[in-house]
Amino acid sequence: MWNKSHGLTWASRDRMRALLSVMKPIGGVGKFHFMAKDGTDMRSVNIDPKPDTWPTGSSVFRSVHRRRPRQDPPPYVPRPESPLGLFPSSSVEHRQRVAGLVLSIMADRLTRIAIVSSDRCKPKKCRQECKKSCPVVKTGKLCIEVTPASKIAFISEELCIGCGICVKKCPFEAIQIINLPKDLDKDTTHRYGPNTFKLHRLPVPRPGQVLGLVGTNGIGKSTALKVLAGKLKPNLGRFSNPPDWQEILTYFRGSELQNYFTRILEDNLKAIIKPQYVDHIPKAVQGNVGQVLDQKDEREMKAELCNGLELNQVIDRNVGDLSGGELQRFAIAVVAIQNAEIYMFDEPSSYLDVKQRLKAAQVIRSLLRPNSYVIVVEHDLSVLDYLSDFICCLYGKPGAYGVVTLPFSVREGINIFLAGFVPTENLRFRDESLTFKVAETPQESAEEIQTYQRYKYPTMSKTQGNFKLKVIEGEFTDSQIIVMLGENGTGKTTFIRMLAGLLKPDTVEDSDVEMPEFHVSYKPQKISPKFPSTVRHLLHQKIRDSYMHPQFVTDVMKPLQIEQLMDQEVVNLSGGELQRVALCLCLGKPADIYLIDEPSAYLDSEQRIVASKVIKRFILHAKKTAFVVEHDFIMATYLADKVIVYEGRPSIDCTANAPQSLVSGMNLFLSHLDITFRRDPTNYRPRINKLDSTKDREQKAAGSYYYLDD
Repeated sequence: MWNKSHGLTWASRDRMRALLSVMKPIGGVGKFHFMAKDGTDMRSVNIDPKPDTWPTGSSVFRSVHRRRPRQDPPPYVPRPESPLGLFPSSSVEHRQRVAGLVLSIMADRLTRIAIVSSDRCKPKKCRQECKKSCPVVKTGKLCIEVTPASKIAFISEELCIGCGICVKKCPFEAIQIINLPKDLDKDTTHRYGPNTFKLHRLPVPRPGQVLGLVGTNGIGKSTALKVLAGKLKPNLGRFSNPPDWQEILTYFRGSELQNYFTRILEDNLKAIIKPQYVDHIPKAVQGNVGQVLDQKDEREMKAELCNGLELNQVIDRNVGDLSGGELQRFAIAVVAIQNAEIYMFDEPSSYLDVKQRLKAAQVIRSLLRPNSYVIVVEHDLSVLDYLSDFICCLYGKPGAYGVVTLPFSVREGINIFLAGFVPTENLRFRDESLTFKVAETPQESAEEIQTYQRYKYPTMSKTQGNFKLKVIEGEFTDSQIIVMLGENGTGKTTFIRMLAGLLKPDTVEDSDVEMPEFHVSYKPQKISPKFPSTVRHLLHQKIRDSYMHPQFVTDVMKPLQIEQLMDQEVVNLSGGELQRVALCLCLGKPADIYLIDEPSAYLDSEQRIVASKVIKRFILHAKKTAFVVEHDFIMATYLADKVIVYEGRPSIDCTANAPQSLVSGMNLFLSHLDITFRRDPTNYRPRINKLDSTKDREQKAAGSYYYLDD
């Protein structure tokens, strides 16, 4: 192979080109080790296999490798049938020799993980294209293994070269090959099994403070909660040979987590978790609300908690008869009424209106004691900001891996999550930052206003059972989003059903203004999937024209990531996936008015902002009107062109005001709640002022509850 006067021989140059064609997908600077048959290292050659720097002729090889070796290579006797001894003539030996050369490449590679979806991978329904197309398998190595008894394929992360061929060949899109940053390899906290989700690092709770966790769905927040609660033993990535607690404590030696886990083991700390999905509570809990609270009452705080969480009205009701918001408040009360050292709340604001969210936040903060830990996972960023003392962000790839950042202050942590960049690690985890620059509606010219289609509705009232709703006359235009602000049970849905013609008003006061007729597309608050087939069939059946339209696909379906759900059964979708499909169905139906009831439910912080942008862009382009009921303050302020404020006593007697501008409507609404908002100067997100702070007192004195800082 090596010649004292010429360096690389002519034949070996051709072989090197063949090797470079195999190396092409890896794309890093590698080091080739050419091995003799006895295992001695003949010579190391540095090669840069990037396509734009490839050697194109033998002269390049000669110029790169012309330098004479300092000493003669070890003696090597070639085989008679192969003059160079590099490639034996037998085809089997030939393949094995190529494999030895390729797999001995010491490339500066990233840590790589392979994820195989257990739901999507169906080896008995495909031709095992992943295994057949894998270049490493072709060399005789078991990189991808599928046996007749296998339920899913197994991919060896040690042998995988990251070519990505299996990802493209898999007919079910069940495989992900992901490169990780180098330094994460030693930080693995837990992994469920081979080719499954991997969590790196852990949040660090502090006694006497509220720790907030923010990140997308499927990024490992619930896994981190289980580990910190002591309900899941971290295996440090060794799922086949899990460590004992002594090894785990040694691993966390020198950090705050060592003391935390020592306390869990020695002091038997009691941890209570409020579950994410409160809909499942009636299946596990029997009896009425009062009885359950009496059984759990260890702190003798039942009366105080029932007042704080407004549970007195449902105290005699059966748990199975509670609505979503009532179940949420009941679940928070059950956790808060018990004595424990660790309190954990997974999404405590779902189903709650703005007023109830703030009351729930005050109850959660009241649990703080010098030796107790409180950890909250929350997607409503303004509530998380109000609730937390410090924050850990989670980034990564949903369903594949999650990484926990170091603790940050509340403002800095949320801004890092929205910016998509972690300065302490010099790492960008999202391509674009998320901002909320929403100013007062610009003053359009008179000509521009005239081009809009204006609609008016009269003053009217409607009585349903014990509930009476009065609607004050108002008007709206197309290309406009009207956000309805009010507590649960103030008649927001009743008003929309009257606009849609589904309900007739009892009285109409202004006879000059006729009730216009509209075609309405409605996304309900609660989504119950009953369709017996896949998402693809559902969209094809319900919104065929929109589903086939390229503009709709670009503006709505791609941002909402509907394409990934196409072949899944509708009944098997998670809450967030159902919400995205329901939003797509609602916007896909041709209508004059789109009523969207709580589009943020079950969506994570990132998906909420994406959904807001999708709704806003669609309404502007289609020149339609949208009425949105939304309790997430960040989403409501981003969407709103006009605001309808509901006043009165919920479920008894309420009034819907006429649509008004964003600032005046927000001021009216926040004055009823007695809270003030300011805007963050970095990304303009609304932030709740702490009660009785200097800023809070200043804004209340000026009557400016919603402070818009342009």
